[in-house]
Amino acid sequence: MSMLDRMLARDLWHLRGQAVAAALVVACGVASFIAMRSTYNSLRLAQQDYYAVYRFADVFAQVKRAPDTLAARIKEIPGVTGVRTRVVQAVTLNVPGLDEPATGRLASIPDRRRPMINDIFLRSGRYIRAGSDDEVLASEAFATANHLRPGDRIGAILNGRLKQLRIVGIALSPEYIYEVGAGQLFPDNRRFGVLWMGHKALSSAFDMERAFDDVVVTLGRGTNTREVIARMDRLLAAYGGTGAYDREEQVSNRFISDEIAQNRVSSTYVPAIFFGVTALLLHIVLSRLVALQRGEIGILKAFGYSNAAIVWHYIKLAAATVAGGILLGVIGGTWLGSGLTVLYRDYYRFPSLPYQSSTGIMATAVLVSLAAAVLGALSAVRTCVVLAPSEAMRPQPPASFRPGMMEALGLGRHLSSGARIILRNLSRRRWRAFLSVAGIACAAGILLVGGFFIDAVNYLLQVQFERVHREDVTVLFHEPLAAATVFEIARLPGVRRVEPFRSVPATLRFQHRSRRVELTGLPSPSDLHPLIDDRLRPVRPPKGGLILARKLAEKLDVKVGENLRVHVLEGKRPVREIRVDGLVDEMTGLGAYMNRHALAGLLEEDDAISGAWLAIDPAKSAALYRTLKRLPAVGGISIREAALASFRDILDKSIRVTTLVNIVFACVIAFGIVYNSARISLSERGNELASLRVLGFTNREVTFILLGEQAVLTLLAIPFGLLLGYWICVVLSERLSTELYRLPLVIERASFAFDIAVVLVAAALSGLLVARRIRTMDLIAVLKTRE
Repeated sequence: MSMLDRMLARDLWHLRGQAVAAALVVACGVASFIAMRSTYNSLRLAQQDYYAVYRFADVFAQVKRAPDTLAARIKEIPGVTGVRTRVVQAVTLNVPGLDEPATGRLASIPDRRRPMINDIFLRSGRYIRAGSDDEVLASEAFATANHLRPGDRIGAILNGRLKQLRIVGIALSPEYIYEVGAGQLFPDNRRFGVLWMGHKALSSAFDMERAFDDVVVTLGRGTNTREVIARMDRLLAAYGGTGAYDREEQVSNRFISDEIAQNRVSSTYVPAIFFGVTALLLHIVLSRLVALQRGEIGILKAFGYSNAAIVWHYIKLAAATVAGGILLGVIGGTWLGSGLTVLYRDYYRFPSLPYQSSTGIMATAVLVSLAAAVLGALSAVRTCVVLAPSEAMRPQPPASFRPGMMEALGLGRHLSSGARIILRNLSRRRWRAFLSVAGIACAAGILLVGGFFIDAVNYLLQVQFERVHREDVTVLFHEPLAAATVFEIARLPGVRRVEPFRSVPATLRFQHRSRRVELTGLPSPSDLHPLIDDRLRPVRPPKGGLILARKLAEKLDVKVGENLRVHVLEGKRPVREIRVDGLVDEMTGLGAYMNRHALAGLLEEDDAISGAWLAIDPAKSAALYRTLKRLPAVGGISIREAALASFRDILDKSIRVTTLVNIVFACVIAFGIVYNSARISLSERGNELASLRVLGFTNREVTFILLGEQAVLTLLAIPFGLLLGYWICVVLSERLSTELYRLPLVIERASFAFDIAVVLVAAALSGLLVARRIRTMDLIAVLKTRE
């Protein structure tokens, strides 16, 4: 073993406390990067493989009723490589063991199995038999939530007739990786499911022989999707087409793609902070060590060691410090990533979602960690290696001190001797104090980010399910019904209040921008489903203008007072210029609203309704649900409490888990930074503190001098950490917002209080450990050192 290697081993043992703390910080950074990045990688690869193998469609369209012969004309559109027509109908289901009515989406499949667009993966059971009129395949999410197996039966209202359907297989489709019903954003797998039925049986049940109401299309590479959609719209318009759309607007694909994109953002920002703190921490530790070893460096250079050899020695010291953290981080990140992937399997349905942590991800984590270590080492050693040997062996000249602001203002006489020592040391070593403050602030910032995610989601839940969705039950009809239907609904058991609404598909255009949305006509005023502004105040739809979600207005780049061109995609398909009269701050979806009677005028129809929001008596809910199960006009039912419970379940399984992990990592960083700062200060000032003890200062007074300085640094760092954390939350709120939902920039006081408490507790624990070392300090041994 060479002399430099023996020196390396000695330094590692001497710095073992700081090295362990630094290694834990590195482990947190490596683990967070590997876990988040590998989860992102697993989801992305699973999505790509699933879409390719099972031929996920590129374009989707729905019509009222079109002849099968139209498929040939669609196939002739340039760029179209495949066309599949089918029958898709919403039905009410009576599920055994479920009191509430469930909604099913019945989709036709070939009577004999063959490859097709949006193909089926059979998880268990078998495919339907040709000629059978009651056999269906059930989606895995729906079957699992209701404990259904092949051989079980469920009731369904098909075109006004009750029919018992027999489940023969459990299946998946790339079209329903994320399975939600019409008008819903969050899955309720107990009360919504997809069923696949033979084409002949389903078309006969709904009088759709030799016709279709749904078409999906695949495109060749390089095809202009917008041009294909425009041509399809022209073909389908005469048959009640509601506007074709591409993958980006398909709900399931949009959710999974947004989730993958958010994972990519999270796996970039959070680990970057960890690695930055690592570089800062190693710089603080090594800069102190290099300063202490200034003489040894001069001797090494005098004996012929080159600058490169000395620099390499300190790089190896930094690398050895982080090596244990890298190993621990790789193991912990792999375990954590596999656990997060298992969580995603519960509500994203893939045939296979294996955990895939590539060697590239691990290599990147290792290289970034080592790069942070090298950066910290180089920044610490650069000042000493450039010195000539004679200069390096000479003791560092004492700092030139002069009266500071405290003496100039005459405040010193009001402070104890210990307090004056603390303030003078901080004012004379500003750069070192700044680095300590910066490290503690980073830890506080990460802690605040963890609290932000929980606060933002809780606020979203509160606003959406207490301020906006105040209805107990939402009822959707197969077809628009006369407004007088409201009186019939009001007579149903347990119904206390009814608010009808009208909803039509429409394309909103402003200049060259356009968006396909559901244009909803609301009663005015609406108590069960109010629109709210950024101050949570209700907004009443104007008599003739539009109210847009702020996110939709941003996408269209339209402002209040400007006119939009509205292309209605239903009925007489009118096109009108309508003024934007206001904006609402919705956190989910891209909503567009009008007064219900104004929408009826736009549609040139009598006052019709698409559905109704109900406030019900909970004591009579069972009777209401039994009645709704039997109503043939009902095409879909959504229960607010069920949707809320479903979303909370998703929240507990995913966001809270990942947030808790980040909070734990941040606590480790907070402790590591504060502990290192205190230990380095003790190492720096050991000679000074021992001298004070010899001069008569008590252990308590010496401890106060050292830990008081750390307390001042910690208290200074906390406000800067809160500001840093808030800024990161602003960035994440913008980067993680999607068209489907937005994370509001909400941070509760409790999160700030928790952040401050964790940093203070970390400082207190570090102080206890350092105080113990002060009590056991060998005064004679310390006074023998150069400093």
